[in-house]
Amino acid sequence: MFIEQRQVGQMAVFAYLVGDENSGEALIIDPAAETEAIIAAAEKKKVKIKYIVNTHGHVDHIGGNVDMKKATGAAIVIHEEDAGMLVDTPATMLRMFGAKQSPPADRTVRDGDLIEVGEIRLRIIHTPGHSPGSIVLHVDGYAFTGDTLFVEAVGRTDFPGGSWEVMSDSIQRKLCTLPDETVVLPGHNYGPTPTSTIGHEKRFNPFLR
Repeated sequence: MFIEQRQVGQMAVFAYLVGDENSGEALIIDPAAETEAIIAAAEKKKVKIKYIVNTHGHVDHIGGNVDMKKATGAAIVIHEEDAGMLVDTPATMLRMFGAKQSPPADRTVRDGDLIEVGEIRLRIIHTPGHSPGSIVLHVDGYAFTGDTLFVEAVGRTDFPGGSWEVMSDSIQRKLCTLPDETVVLPGHNYGPTPTSTIGHEKRFNPFLR
């Protein structure tokens, strides 16, 4: 398994290319922008992007869906509770972020579902709070935490459908119970470092105390 972290778009979004070189299959998490560069990275690794996975439905994370799908034919995957956001982003928001309306989901997921590329199996952890359908993807010591958990910070909860109480519960019950050595791969480059660990966040993240 390989993981490539790439900062894209206006809001320092982290997109992740995750692939299995043996099978030649990969997925992309939150292709917010710069899709040509992401596809070039996949071609360099000699992998085909099978899935486009959105950690949630906010415009700054889904802006590259349409171009990525057109170029690769990959299936768009999102939690069932955020699926409606893909096709209902207000035009003003699209213009603000220079984004295009996403196609609808090809597949929706729930807590505990698996997404498979080659021998890689990513488990869906439903972590509502930032949005109703926010998810974390967990695999082999890594957690792609979207906008639920950042490095020494957490996502906003003042958007429609957000709730601090719900998100705090998601983090405490579902993320803080992961092994301390689990690598945190956040949805934005908002912290002092681009990655962290669950153990570090439990000790130093002021929102987790």
